[in-house]
Formats: sequence, structure tokens, C-alpha cells
Amino acid sequence: MSVSKETIHNIAHLARLELDDAKVEQMTKELRNILEWMEILNQVNTDNVKPLTHMSAEINVLREDTVMEGLSHKEALHNAPKKDSDYFRVPKVLE
Repeated sequence: MSVSKETIHNIAHLARLELDDAKVEQMTKELRNILEWMEILNQVNTDNVKPLTHMSAEINVLREDTVMEGLSHKEALHNAPKKDSDYFRVPKVLE
């Protein structure tokens, strides 16, 4: 597959990138290198290789999901930098 400057400009447009001529030239070379590498990988015999669903054989060990007592209003507001009687106070965001 050939990579032209027009291809790079099209990809840059789709990605909403603004590239100058030097960057277009650099990206053209890099994309060509990536595609050449992919061609080399396509030549590798993978007939007896099982597809991967995960990159490692590690299994997550998760704790049991148990119901626990939550914080009371007073405990939740205890370390709040600013608070009213029942609410956290935060800076105004909307006008």
C-alpha cells in the first residue's frame, strides 16, 4: 500500500489535525514504516497459534461484594473544607 501526502492530509483532516509540510513529510515516512512492518508480520505463519483474548494469563482476584454500613451525614461532612448544615459547599460554576 502506498502512502501519499494526500493520504496524510486526508487522515489529518479526519483527525482534525493541522500539519505543516515538514510534519506531513515526517508522518508520511512513519506511516510507510508502519505499513512495511505490518507486511512483514503478515508473512508470519500463525496457523497453530490460538487467538488471544487477553495479553496475560493473570486472573483478577476480586473480593466478595458485601453490604457494609455507610457514612452518616455528620461523618461525610466532617472533613469537608466548606459545608452548610447538610450540604457540601462548592464554588459557583454556572451564572
